[in-house]
Amino acid sequence: MIDMENEIFNEVSERVRAKYPNIFMTGEYVKSPSSFPCVSLVEADNATFRNSQTSDGKENHAAVMYELNVYSNKTKGKKAECKEIVVFIDEILMELNFTRLMLEPVPNQDEATIYRMLGRYRAVISKNKTIYRR
Repeated sequence: MIDMENEIFNEVSERVRAKYPNIFMTGEYVKSPSSFPCVSLVEADNATFRNSQTSDGKENHAAVMYELNVYSNKTKGKKAECKEIVVFIDEILMELNFTRLMLEPVPNQDEATIYRMLGRYRAVISKNKTIYRR
């Protein structure tokens, strides 16, 4: 299995924390963040890219999908804060050759005071750890 989750998370996390030193950044899904703003970046899918699989079943590439959740609980400006952080992370993921599949606000039913944005990104990664936009 081709696995670059740690490398991708660390790259994004390092750059996000440099710009937003007080941000809570995690590689796991968070239902109710303990501090804000919060970013969750998780590899939600990792599948063999069948177009490059060898006849004996060896994996040459993996199609991956990452899920991004950004949360804010500011009294005023929570939507703006989420959007600012999302735009910054979106630029990083695009630089890494990911393609954005979707980006939308999501109602946070458990806690209506929290604003949340959800994004999904896809790429193909080679066994040599090259990331391709597909």
